[in-house]
Formats: sequence, C-alpha cells, structure tokens
Amino acid sequence: MKNEEFGDNESLELLKESGTNVLLTTIDDVINWGRKNSLWPLTFATSCCGIEMMQTGAPKHDFARFGMEVYRASPRQADVIVVAGTIVKKMAPVLKRLYDQMSEPKYVVAMGACTITGGPFYRDSYTIVRGVELIIPVDVFVPGCPPRPQALLYGMLQLQRLIETQTIKSRKVRNASHNYK
Repeated sequence: MKNEEFGDNESLELLKESGTNVLLTTIDDVINWGRKNSLWPLTFATSCCGIEMMQTGAPKHDFARFGMEVYRASPRQADVIVVAGTIVKKMAPVLKRLYDQMSEPKYVVAMGACTITGGPFYRDSYTIVRGVELIIPVDVFVPGCPPRPQALLYGMLQLQRLIETQTIKSRKVRNASHNYK
C-alpha cells in the first residue's frame, strides 16, 4: 500500500481484517531494544569486587543469556563500564580518561561499597575517593561488600530497563548536563 492510504484508521483496520500483521513502533524503541540486548561491558576492578565480577562470566551465572557476552579490554569497544572496588585519587584521572574514550551512549555501573562510598577505607585515608560519582556519572549502584554475582546481574538488568526507556533527546541532555573534573 502507498503512504497516502495510511492517512486514516480505516486503512489500518482493513489491513488487520485481511490478516496482515503491521508493526508500528518508534525508532527509539528499535534502537533501545538493540542496545539493551547487546551490552559490552568494560571492567575497572581494583579489589575484592573484581573477583565477584569475574564469577559472572562463569557458567553458573552466565551473563551471555542477557546479551552481555564478553567483557571488553578496550573502552572503544565498550558501552558500559563496571567500576568495582576502591578508587584512589591517583587512579581517578585514569578512570575519567577511560570513560571519555568510550563511545556514546555510555553507561556506568558502580559495584560495591568501596566504589559507591569509599567503603571502610575512606574514614582514615586522604587518598580514597568518596564515591565514583564524583569522577564520572553513575547510572546504576550495586551495593554490597562485595556484592554477589546475582546482585550485579540485577544491577545490569536495571540498566537494561533504563536503556529501554531512554529517548535520543534524553541521552543528549543527560550527557550535556554533567560537568565532572
């Protein structure tokens, strides 16, 4: 059928009655479906949380079922960075550089108490960063010390839900509104 014939609902009703299946959706929905089902994580693990994160690739937890096939070694190949463990002030510029090298849209998952708040090490140390969100914007927080692989999986599923609801316009606004050191 020509575009002009879709001007009214009668044409769509006619298609429905004749048994023709028509998929009506937005470009955002199609793009978000692809992005949420093909997350390529980059690891930034510095301590115990890294061990739990490695466990997620094992057959028992198998992140491949959810579109998170393989952890990437290069920020240029990743669209989500999983930050796990204590972040010291000397490490902050490196983390920021890795984040900046990732292509848009990019997402951040903060895994563990040390990443989220500085953990038990922050109280008596001047070198610990009190939360990774002071360096880069965080989309999902996964609490625990260390969080179990199931908690990381839940956090990644929450990230997929976030991606599913985004629009192109909201992604641009989010990235433009953050001004980090």
